[in-house]
Order: sequence, then C-alpha cells, then structure tokens
Amino acid sequence: MNDFLGVDWTDPSSLGYPLLFAGVLIGSIVPVLPTGAVVGAGAAIAVSGGDLNLVLVVLVSTLGALIGDLVTFGAGRSGRGALARWFERRQSQEKLDNAREKFVERGWLLVVIGRMVPAGRVPVLLAAGALDYPWRRLVVAATGACLLWAVAYSTLGVLSGGLFDNPVVATVIATFVIMAVTLVVGLVSRWREARRKARAHAGTL
Repeated sequence: MNDFLGVDWTDPSSLGYPLLFAGVLIGSIVPVLPTGAVVGAGAAIAVSGGDLNLVLVVLVSTLGALIGDLVTFGAGRSGRGALARWFERRQSQEKLDNAREKFVERGWLLVVIGRMVPAGRVPVLLAAGALDYPWRRLVVAATGACLLWAVAYSTLGVLSGGLFDNPVVATVIATFVIMAVTLVVGLVSRWREARRKARAHAGTL
C-alpha cells in the first residue's frame, strides 16, 4: 500500500506529511515543540509552490493534535501512572486546581479554549481525565478543538508566508510570525490571569 494519508511513500517529496504529523504529535504529547509554528510552516509551503496540499496540511495536523490530546487525557485518567506524574510535574498545582474547578462548569468549551491558548491544553486535559470526563464527549470536543486550531494556524501560515514564492522563505516568515503571535497571546493570557487574581485578592480584604 504505497498511498496512505495522501502520502506516496515511494516519493521522497511527499515525506513532508509524515514530518508534519510527527512534529504535531510529538509536540502535543511532549510540549517542547512549537506545534502552531509547525502547522503554519506546512501551510506556508503549501501555498508557496511547495509539494504540500493545504487541505491535507489541515487534516494531518488535526489528526496529530487529536492523538496527542487523547494521550494526555488518557494520562489524566490513569491516575498516578508514570505518564500522569510526568505531565503534572510540569504544571503548577494552582493551574491544575483552577482547570479542574472550571471543567465541572463547562467541560467541552474548556477543551476548545485550552487547545487554542498557549499552555492551556495540558492542565485542561489532565483535569478532564482526573474528573473522569466521558471518553465519547472528550473525543468530540477535542476533534472540534484540534480542527479549529489547525485551521487557525494554517490561516496564519498562509497570510504570513503565502506572499513568497520561495517555500524556504515562506516557512521562515510564517514560523517567525506564528511564534510571535503565540508569545503575545500567552502574555495577554498571563496578564488577564494576574488581574483576575488581583481582583479576587482585593475582594477578600
């Protein structure tokens, strides 16, 4: 079977899809890779004369992100397993407690927001697992969230890198822009959280 996931495995130029999938999957399980930048770079290549197809970039990215999210959720449901402990050590207890509290109120919406906000995905999914959120509902919410995320970052890649005919230049520009946008969104999120805590503290005085 030479053709799987739209990839001709006998054609080296098609290997961009497996690399895209692997980058998103690994970055979704081990949050050390900028997965948004990976998706944006793939989209930039697709619209700048590269060998990738934009629709397949979105679909492959969605699949990689979804599998990564399900692994994280599964770690949360496993309780005190090694993978769950590994994830929890990389999150503050305050973040985890806050996510668990909010998840009881609006679980599916929190899955979507957690996927879109930098550093929000892991605590939300661990909270979902710890609260025994149903697998069926989680898969539906995570699928929608991952698709929305892939479309959003692909759009950024198209807008920032699609103006260049050279795939290499388009990739560099798209990666830079997306990492800058991610940084700004993260800073705004932290600022809002700090303001929320300040108001809560003032209300207790």
